[in-house]
Amino acid sequence: MYSIHAFILGVVQGLTEFLPVSSSGHLLAFHDFLGFDLADSLSFDAALHLGTLAALLAFFWRDVIGIVRGFFSSLRKWEVQTNQQQAFAWAVILGTIPAGIVGLALEDWIGKNLRSPWLVVVTLVIGAFGFWIAERWYAKQTPKQPLTLRRAIIVGLAQCVALIPGISRSGATIVAGLGVKLERGMAARFAFLVSLPVVAAAGTLKLRELLLADLTRSELTSIGIGVATSAIVGYVVIAFFLRFIQHRTLAVFAWYRLAAAAVLSLLLILR
Repeated sequence: MYSIHAFILGVVQGLTEFLPVSSSGHLLAFHDFLGFDLADSLSFDAALHLGTLAALLAFFWRDVIGIVRGFFSSLRKWEVQTNQQQAFAWAVILGTIPAGIVGLALEDWIGKNLRSPWLVVVTLVIGAFGFWIAERWYAKQTPKQPLTLRRAIIVGLAQCVALIPGISRSGATIVAGLGVKLERGMAARFAFLVSLPVVAAAGTLKLRELLLADLTRSELTSIGIGVATSAIVGYVVIAFFLRFIQHRTLAVFAWYRLAAAAVLSLLLILR
């Protein structure tokens, strides 16, 4: 059963990490209602980020190489104002810093105090209305703006809010991107790339904790199944969502979030 549970959680992680519906909220609900208890559930969920990290690296490997080159070239000669590769590299770096600082400072507190299904209900609803407001405002904004370091920091700040279960990292950062008038495709692409360092850090740290724990062979196998599944599903979802968001709004995900909140509320009341 561990392997089956891990496979299901891997599918959930791969689907919901990149769609703006909140992976942490969905994983919390699955653990709570279906009784999934794979080692430390919080650490297992974080380890699943290694799968979505693999999906990000596989899909955006050219961008990642460009970011690394841009960073090191900026150390040799600072040309961020004129060198597009350098500018994008520092946009990702500056966009990562806020969530990195807040995550390190509040990770344990958030894990102990905010893993509540009822909180997920509230944040799912808040996110849905946030999508509608952002899309309505964005539709009136012309022309669209390029990515700058200031706009990158604003998107990075949105990642801090996404540490709350149910908010959605991709949803919060894309809404922030729309808020600073980035073109839709760039808003989504940058949202994925700016999450990469945070996802990598979270997954690596938690995997280390799990590997140092006294785990059975079946639990280790389950972790591997969950990570591999989330990687495969995540890659497919990235490809789908980047095409989807180019020409469509977040409205369908807003409606999904309201439906998920209603179902979760009903289950909590009837339990």
